[in-house]
Amino acid sequence: MTVADGSDLWLRRFHPAADAPVRLVCFPHAGGSASFYFPVSAALADGCDVTALQYPGRQDRRHEPNVDDIGVLADRITPVLEPLFDRPVVFFGHSMGAILAFEVARRLQAGAHKPALIFASGRRAPSTHREENVHQRDDDGIVAEMKAMSGTDAQVLGDEELLRMVLPAIRSDYRAIETYGPVDATVDCPITALTGDDDPKTTVPEAERWRAHTTAEFRLQVFGGGHFFLSPRAAEVIATVREALRGAVAVG
Repeated sequence: MTVADGSDLWLRRFHPAADAPVRLVCFPHAGGSASFYFPVSAALADGCDVTALQYPGRQDRRHEPNVDDIGVLADRITPVLEPLFDRPVVFFGHSMGAILAFEVARRLQAGAHKPALIFASGRRAPSTHREENVHQRDDDGIVAEMKAMSGTDAQVLGDEELLRMVLPAIRSDYRAIETYGPVDATVDCPITALTGDDDPKTTVPEAERWRAHTTAEFRLQVFGGGHFFLSPRAAEVIATVREALRGAVAVG
């Protein structure tokens, strides 16, 4: 892909695998960046082209305006992903990324493409709403939330200058996800919901409600852990994803 299509801004490949039979597109959580998925890319590089999204306002895109609306962000991402569908594509989104993956899939299916599967990780279903206002807190309140969720690098939380640099993007992401929905729409591709059994942001019944958002197959897999169960349960999650990728290749 070329600079002209904008993919150089949005897409990161840490272990390029141009000839792989399947692609995994990863959507980061609120405040997250593409580098969160570096371990996933390393683990799956032997047979999958792992591509992670980089949202505006962070890391090498820190000078770009933040996007604080899920619909606008999905509208911008959708055309960037369309050229990737020359082979089966699986989406993996964690927390805010799960909702964003779902919204991009909705837009894609209106055209000629759809993912072979969506992994909706660490997020309650789009139709399940909670009143949350982290984005309205002061900086210390947002930092407290980040520490409670344990999803931010400890080095960032301990570096005052770096922390102040990333807070605008984090606040923007929280505004985007906390003002989203509820939404009753469906996609016509399978959804696998992954959740931690001790996640304060998503109960198992709330994760189960993703079932109502697909007209295809639905699965729910519960892991031990909290909101970022992905880290302590990495081997199990990778095994689940690897199995799904094999299935996508067989179907594709």
